[in-house]
Amino acid sequence: MTTALAGCASDGSDAGVTSPPSVTQVGKGVTTTGTGDEPTGPMVDTVVAASVHAPIQLVARPGDDGHLWLAERAGRVRRLEVGDDGRSLTPVGDYALDISDQTTTEAERGLLGMTFSPDGGLLYVSSTDTDGDSQVVSYEMAGDEVETSTRSVVFSQDQPFPNHNGGHIVFGPDQQLWLGLGDGGSGDDPDNNAQNPDTYLGKMLRIDPQSGDVEIVVSGLRNPWRYSFDTDGSLWIGDVGQNAVEEIDHLAADDIDGANLGWSGYEGKGTYLEGDDRRPADAVPPVFEYPHDDGNCSVTGGFVYRGKAIPALDGAYLFADYCAGRLRAIRMADDGALEQELDLGADVDHPVSFTEGADGEPYVLSQDGNIVRLVPPA
Repeated sequence: MTTALAGCASDGSDAGVTSPPSVTQVGKGVTTTGTGDEPTGPMVDTVVAASVHAPIQLVARPGDDGHLWLAERAGRVRRLEVGDDGRSLTPVGDYALDISDQTTTEAERGLLGMTFSPDGGLLYVSSTDTDGDSQVVSYEMAGDEVETSTRSVVFSQDQPFPNHNGGHIVFGPDQQLWLGLGDGGSGDDPDNNAQNPDTYLGKMLRIDPQSGDVEIVVSGLRNPWRYSFDTDGSLWIGDVGQNAVEEIDHLAADDIDGANLGWSGYEGKGTYLEGDDRRPADAVPPVFEYPHDDGNCSVTGGFVYRGKAIPALDGAYLFADYCAGRLRAIRMADDGALEQELDLGADVDHPVSFTEGADGEPYVLSQDGNIVRLVPPA
């Protein structure tokens, strides 16, 4: 991110940038079905469900119905009660975990990701330590309490610069822990980490939670700021760009292992740096990209909406830009081609994360403090 988390862009040329493919494009606040119907109004309304301090991640814990768990970037975790209509979130008790003395919010650092094991019995927290290095730590849960005495380091990685830390963690369909790491920071990936098979930087990793074994699954990432698995096992990644282009990548379940997304030989679909084995022959291009125009600077990836309340969004991948704040979506055709680009007709200031509630309905977290629930338009 720019001054915070979106995986800052750096100065440089925009040579080689290409335009996105021809799709059904929709202007400010309207959408279309692609069947010739007249456009309608905004697709969503926004409701502030809670105002907190620098929210960074909101997740559902398996087995904890009626609650969501919030991570604040400064290093605190707390439990929130979900209102009957999902439009209010109320803190329950004190902070369940406070590691604010073990991290720092300098540059793009801090508590960056959080998830629970599939059975809800372990809490995993991804952060940078006081030296700025990445680590993933697990804690056992005792009911609704975090047993801090059970702290166990699952993964650690030295970071050469204070930006491009990635840090998002999720459990995949394979019941393994997935971690996305940026290329180590600075600009233009000076050490070519994203294409170096001997470092975890610039990679998507699969971690066995039992043995701690780490496997590189996807290479060629600059700073994967939020990714998600769809119901078909496919992987969606919002990868932050450098000078001119933000990209969204989509890998079918059978195409994930071994994929190379091309950074830093490519920025989006356009060629970027040459030499030093930076440009892989098998680079997978993004399914969608957008330029740094109209105030855009850094993509915040989301998830494919499968909820019930907003049927017009069914099957659409939600995302936004940290600087522009406009909520957007894309929809893919059955053959994997980009079919539709949607403007949802709503904004969230400095969006840093999308969350799917236990009911499948979306929340967007603003770095400025609001947790925003997306609801059907009035």
